[in-house]
Amino acid sequence: MGQNNMKRGLSSRHISMIAIGGAIGTGLFVATGSVISQAGPGGAILAYLIIGVMLYFLMTGVGELATFYPVSGSFSSYSTRFIDKSLGFTMGWLYWAIWTLVTSVDIIIASNVLYYWDAFHFFSPLTWSIIFLVLLFLLNIFSVKAFGETEFWLSLIKVITIFVFIILGLLTILGVLGGKTYGLDFYTVNEAPFVGGISGFLAVLLVAGFSVGGTEVIAVTAGESEHPDKSMPKAIKQVFWRILLFYVLSIAVISAIIPYTDPLLLNKHESVSQSPFTIVFDRVGIAFAASVINAVILTSLLSAANSGVYTTSRMLFSLSEDGQAPKLLGKLNRVTKLPIISIVVTSIIVLLIIVIAQFKSSIVFGLLNIIGSLIIVVWASSIASQIRLRLAIKKQGKSPKDVLPYRSPLYPLGPIIVICTLLFLFIGNSFGALMAGDILGIIRNFLPMIIIAIIYFAHKLVKRTRIVKLKDIQLDSSSKS
Repeated sequence: MGQNNMKRGLSSRHISMIAIGGAIGTGLFVATGSVISQAGPGGAILAYLIIGVMLYFLMTGVGELATFYPVSGSFSSYSTRFIDKSLGFTMGWLYWAIWTLVTSVDIIIASNVLYYWDAFHFFSPLTWSIIFLVLLFLLNIFSVKAFGETEFWLSLIKVITIFVFIILGLLTILGVLGGKTYGLDFYTVNEAPFVGGISGFLAVLLVAGFSVGGTEVIAVTAGESEHPDKSMPKAIKQVFWRILLFYVLSIAVISAIIPYTDPLLLNKHESVSQSPFTIVFDRVGIAFAASVINAVILTSLLSAANSGVYTTSRMLFSLSEDGQAPKLLGKLNRVTKLPIISIVVTSIIVLLIIVIAQFKSSIVFGLLNIIGSLIIVVWASSIASQIRLRLAIKKQGKSPKDVLPYRSPLYPLGPIIVICTLLFLFIGNSFGALMAGDILGIIRNFLPMIIIAIIYFAHKLVKRTRIVKLKDIQLDSSSKS
């Protein structure tokens, strides 16, 4: 298989920082204010704690699969190998579609963010979008190490910003900076700490769930990781603590300094000047706070887009390897050992979406809103693959200790927690429409699931695929890539 020929140029340092970068997006810098406003400080912290626990067990499950079967484009390959070829086909193309749209939107927003500074008005947003895409394309075609290094440094900028924010925020709360001691008064003002009831909490849980989407990308890097059996578990074990540190501590600091009733927190126009991070920095006395946060948001967007170009190209490569996409997409460059054709095709499609968005942005953003929530389905398929792998081990009379290089802790409790949380997220996505009796809203929320089901069963009918029997799932090391 071509997977064997890919250059393993991603070190443990790269993998760990890619996992960190995946957990920190623009949602942290822009959307946390509205989260606190909707659910109060208690509701916001509880939502991210629940998502942190879910994400930890999701990633340990994915880690179990990634160390046992380290391939690029993992999500389609896991479903194909452990469940059903038709599910692998559906998950692969779904994940590719999600990330292609996300990448395009991130580049478009990055060009608009750059317009915050007057000095960059000499090019149009479209021109800046194309420049960003070309830059990311060049970073991805020379070596996988170039991708890894870029992600490392872009993620490091985000991490340093959050650490500085938390330290300055704590000093502000204690009255060392800003000249006022805050304490915990804002945690009990009006309806706080919990606000908005169950509907407010579910809405916030959704935001929290989707804001950490992207962390699973580290599984896609397994095929090009130097030592996946060591680097994957190391990165995965730290996921919960990162969520706890970055999101929960940030929300705790923001909630102490800005009351949930402050209209600025709603940030309806998603303005950088109204980002809770900017407001806190302003109150500390940092005059150029908005510019600092704007620069960090720009790096976050470019980091996400860089991951997007990588992920979508590897997914096309993997689908080709599994015979579910044209063979041409599975070819590796002789020198770099990279799927250049897949990278080129991905970049062309992203370019087309960027151009279309200039004329019909509502279509692109509307599609992203519709299928973006389907990351839940990809996560669910990963956990189902882990369960099937474990059942196959049991069916074939083997021990997980002998088969799996890394074993998910507290199995089967972990998958149960993940499945229950994903069901909560799925229900929460339609809760508002159900309560309001919004038939069109309900149809809009369930339509993507119906389309996925149609694609799955149509592929099954045409290809006559069957669910892989547990006794037929290969567990010997020679069958790995």
